[in-house]
Amino acid sequence: MFLLLMAVIALVLYFIITAPLLIVLELVRLRHPAAASRIAQPVVKAGFSVVLFFAGTRVIKIGLNNVPKDTPVMFAANHRSLLDAAIAYASLPVQTGIVAKKELRKVPFLSWWMDLCSCVFLDRKDPRSGLKMILKCIDNINMGISMFISPEGTRSKTKDMNPFKEGSFKIATKSNCPIVPVAISGSDDIFENSKPFVKRATAVIEYGKPIYLNELSEEDQKFVGAYTQKIIASILPEHERFLTGNPSRIAERKAIEG
Repeated sequence: MFLLLMAVIALVLYFIITAPLLIVLELVRLRHPAAASRIAQPVVKAGFSVVLFFAGTRVIKIGLNNVPKDTPVMFAANHRSLLDAAIAYASLPVQTGIVAKKELRKVPFLSWWMDLCSCVFLDRKDPRSGLKMILKCIDNINMGISMFISPEGTRSKTKDMNPFKEGSFKIATKSNCPIVPVAISGSDDIFENSKPFVKRATAVIEYGKPIYLNELSEEDQKFVGAYTQKIIASILPEHERFLTGNPSRIAERKAIEG
């Protein structure tokens, strides 16, 4: 209960402190939306980092050097927790919008910051919303903004992933951008496995090597979602050493940098 209270207090203070900047950026967005988005991301990134810190969450980030810096990409991640987006955003090294469920649009302040960061909201029950989401993500990528999506569509409540929705990958196939597979572990230990409390835990997020569509076989291009999911599935077992063991800081740094 103490960690949950600390996380909530940190979030409320963040919204209060950043409210004036939010107003300024909303005005900037009227004429310079790309500039407003670039400024907003590090602010939101810092906010999520603070909330995770007060929630007692240790985030191990691996493979940041695999993320291309010269072109926007589609990040495709497995989905374990409500906090996956916070963990991802606190680590993303490039300007990125996140695809989020439409319910988050009803959350004051949070949804406003998400709008500024070029996030896209999806109604999972409306097929037309899915098409609009894909088109908006393609527009963002064409403007140089990467997109982060969880192709399972909803959180997996077991250790196994739900099948990736192939339609999500039209974002990459239609814009011809690289796909960066993202493997997340341990995030469900923070809240989902200890409801209604927040538990001190370690989460791991690993960015795999980018997938370039023109380098895939015709069959893999046809089912690029399944291909990406296999890569993520091959990465996840490697995270167990961080979640169940207690590696030294030196060993951990070598693993991350390697």
